[in-house]
Amino acid sequence: MVSIPTVGIDGVPHPLPEGLPVLDVREPSEWAAGHIEGALHVPLSELPARLDEVPTEQTLVVCKAGGRSGQAVAWLTQQGRDVVNLDGGMLDWEAAGRPVVADGDAAPYVA
Repeated sequence: MVSIPTVGIDGVPHPLPEGLPVLDVREPSEWAAGHIEGALHVPLSELPARLDEVPTEQTLVVCKAGGRSGQAVAWLTQQGRDVVNLDGGMLDWEAAGRPVVADGDAAPYVA
């Protein structure tokens, strides 16, 4: 069984360090409602086909509550990637008052 490297929101620097990639594995509707500015969006179901888009340096992986991103981290770790799961996901990110942006003119929220 693969160990899933995990970090809580308190362990994530604010603001994010320059150059720390963020991978968001939520569905398109969730992404459009609200996401971390500058994050890469690759839905979990598309991850194997889009592996080449995932940065090779350490990457923070997020989803809504941490479940899907945990699956993504386990798989990406098996592929040799340096990734860490955000425990509590975007829900904890938003609750901590971290910035969220949305597509279009709508007010951002975590869906």
